Amino acid sequence: MPDTIQLAEYLFTRLRQLGIGAVHGVPGDFNLTLLDYVVPAGLQWVGNANELNAGYAADGYARIKGIGALVTTFGVGELSAINAIAGAYAERAAVVHIVGTPDRSTQDSRRRVHHTFNDGEFGRFAQMAVPVTVAQVDLKDPRTSPEHIDHALTQCLLHSRPVYIQVPVDMVSAPVSAERLRSNIPLPITEPTAYTNEVIDTILARLHEAKQPTILVDGETRGCGIVEPVRRLVETTGWPSWTTGFGWGLLDETLPNVHGIYRGRFDTPTVQTFIQGSDLVLCFGPHFSTTNSYVSTSVPKAETAIFISHTEIRIGDKTFRDIPARFALNQILEKLNPSKATSYPLSVDLSRPRLESYSEALKDRPITQALFWPMISRILQQGDIVMGETGSASYGCREMTLPKHARGFVSVTWLSIGYMLGAAQGAALAQRELIKSNLYDGIKSARTILFIGDGSFQMTVQELGTIIRHNLDVTVFLINNDGYTIERVIHGLKQGYNDVAAWRYLQAPGFFGAKEDTFTARVATLGELQDLVAAEALNKVEGFKMVEVIMDREDVPAGPLQWLLQTQLSTKTKA
Repeated sequence: MPDTIQLAEYLFTRLRQLGIGAVHGVPGDFNLTLLDYVVPAGLQWVGNANELNAGYAADGYARIKGIGALVTTFGVGELSAINAIAGAYAERAAVVHIVGTPDRSTQDSRRRVHHTFNDGEFGRFAQMAVPVTVAQVDLKDPRTSPEHIDHALTQCLLHSRPVYIQVPVDMVSAPVSAERLRSNIPLPITEPTAYTNEVIDTILARLHEAKQPTILVDGETRGCGIVEPVRRLVETTGWPSWTTGFGWGLLDETLPNVHGIYRGRFDTPTVQTFIQGSDLVLCFGPHFSTTNSYVSTSVPKAETAIFISHTEIRIGDKTFRDIPARFALNQILEKLNPSKATSYPLSVDLSRPRLESYSEALKDRPITQALFWPMISRILQQGDIVMGETGSASYGCREMTLPKHARGFVSVTWLSIGYMLGAAQGAALAQRELIKSNLYDGIKSARTILFIGDGSFQMTVQELGTIIRHNLDVTVFLINNDGYTIERVIHGLKQGYNDVAAWRYLQAPGFFGAKEDTFTARVATLGELQDLVAAEALNKVEGFKMVEVIMDREDVPAGPLQWLLQTQLSTKTKA
């Protein structure tokens, strides 16, 4: 490696070293010369339909590979993406947002150029990025730029949240030292605090003494980098374990002691009683937004829980800071004595509630949420990524048991409708890269399966073109229930503002460039759905596929949405 390289080379080489294989984004006049360096650095340029979709895609990519990146232009481009960046921040996806900005002389002279407010002020957009990123750097000095890049990337990895890097046009080819590239970015070493050992010993004592312990795995487990050690703990102890919606897919649901998603007051009485009666709930990566915790009813009682989060541990009413989750869990696994940990036969049935099943007598009936999810779950295969968009799809997906090595993603907190279509593009691309690199649990082929409502689909439909252009193995199930059903059950059940345009959805693949023989189907009855599930063409992993599923506009999965619907209906009846 030479002693000096151009700044853009340094930046993209660092991304490559972190395992990023593709960069999302949209070209614009302030990033064009920067983009000249993407492919020579060994990265794939994806090229998205718009910056918002690019942000969603980089987020989805990051949730599979650990970190993702996008490039936008100054002002109009970066602000188009900021909603996606905010979602990545809220749900801990490590996204590197690179923004091409006007050259330094233009900024210093306060020239009134385009993509600004025409007032010579160039700092406003960077200020807007501050609340939704954990680090922001402006590369205006070649002497310090490598260090600033490494700082931003370190923070991105440490916190599993977005960072913001500005690259002025005249800095793209500036010579910088390549010395730092000779070693990977080092993450800080954890130094034990004065109370670290005492806290770990307290946790171990609780683990060894518990009579009815349970484990609850939430979604920030992924961002904390502790998925594998948590899985080992679940397998080692054999304790009854659940995930939250955000944690769905982080545990092997084929294990006998893994019982799916804990739904709080919407779960079975047996499960609710069991968890509420546990004398220890070991909770990893807590993320208790109301939508992730079933209206706060799945949050364990503080007096019986131990919460292990990103850099702190909460036991009862005490919080112990500066104990990273990865360090704590490694200590627990190292010191845990399985012979002392409770191993108890269950006297109650904690399995998921029995779902409705299909019979030929139902073949002419319309498809219902209650029957769709158990029927369609039969197509799932090892290694599949299953994604459920905000709305009925997000809750319906949770009824499915995932095969081994499958991943599941549902919207839990940010809930920006349309997110999942862009995210599916990014996730599918990351999935393909891992398979090609033999880093996907030995699996040689797998799909990304997206369940999305018609209203959400209309938000980000352009990303079908990116999926098709890059030949990604994505299967889209579009739930056509005539509008924003999730909004209807919240308010305005019959109001026109919850309607959407009636598209000819299955013409979309052709419009966006799919081959004429691309698999598409439309199903409206249970018999048609039964035939679809058995169709060989649908179950093939390779290629893009799209299915339109017709459902009633006021039909929702059991749980919070059904509760909201019934509340609205009962209120109208009383009125």
